[in-house]
Amino acid sequence: MEAGKIFCITFTCLIKTASMKYSVVIPVYNRPLEVKELMESLTEQAFKDFEVLVVEDGSSIPCKQEVLEYKGRLNLTYLEKENTGPGLTRNYGACSANGEYLIFFDSDCLIPNGYFQEVEKELASAPADFFGGPDRAHPSFTPIQKAISYSMTSFLTTGGIRGGKHKLDKFLPRSFNMGVTAEAFRKVEGFSAMRYGEDLDLSLRLVAAGYSSRLFPGAFVYHKRRTDFRKFYRQVFSSGFARINLHVRHHGSMKLVHLLPSAFVVGICLLLVASIFFPWLLMLPLLYCFALFTDSLYKGNSPWVALLCIPASWVQLFGYGLGFIAACWKLTMRGKNYFLPD
Repeated sequence: MEAGKIFCITFTCLIKTASMKYSVVIPVYNRPLEVKELMESLTEQAFKDFEVLVVEDGSSIPCKQEVLEYKGRLNLTYLEKENTGPGLTRNYGACSANGEYLIFFDSDCLIPNGYFQEVEKELASAPADFFGGPDRAHPSFTPIQKAISYSMTSFLTTGGIRGGKHKLDKFLPRSFNMGVTAEAFRKVEGFSAMRYGEDLDLSLRLVAAGYSSRLFPGAFVYHKRRTDFRKFYRQVFSSGFARINLHVRHHGSMKLVHLLPSAFVVGICLLLVASIFFPWLLMLPLLYCFALFTDSLYKGNSPWVALLCIPASWVQLFGYGLGFIAACWKLTMRGKNYFLPD
């Protein structure tokens, strides 16, 4: 299904005069406790000119009770719909939004109390049609969540692009922390029906339509990660898979960095075979593990978290790389040009 086919059903809902600065749209699927923590963090914002729209995406464990506890403390709207995935759920919430800017958070985020002040400061310094910020690990996160956060933001795992300060004017925001003018969102007809990679798809369509983007380094969120490595593997496998979908939809969007995890997988397999004849080659992955451990310690993590960063980084690289390879196989050998993981 293309970007606007569900969005356009209520497309006229967005054609209205903004009555406030920001509309926060949060899609939710079976995460009532995490949503409660997110709501609590939004009540602590120093800047108050925003509304919150929580959209239940066909959850079997709804969060209505947890959300409505904050009805008197936030300008709050709770919406329910059948399950369609995160992208179209965000569209559904956007149709009821009244803000000049739409802000998208994932339901597993915590928002620092100065978030909107940082956004205001950045927009005052230079306008942007859409923008995003980095993510960090909160001190309350579990050791595994902190290790996974490291693997997703470290340059040693190719994940550092998400939170780095490079190419601030060419930043492609992700939906866990993304802002866009309601006008621009309306013009490109919102998120597509892609289950994975729908945020990058939107960013690429916004760029193609001539809209400007920026990274706001100070507008970060605390983003919870998966609670175990198996769930994390499934997440990054889907991300690697989605990269091929994005390449099919947006020719030229593939960069060298996107090939590195799959190259890592192939390289390790070749290294293991070669080590039968040259055992000293096994020192190379050991040195890489040592570099991960040392870098994690340098960034302030405890020795235990630094140790967990090693398997987290390997899961991140192998999961993304294998997902990428699986998608390439389906595209080239089975002739499928738009697909989801099995």
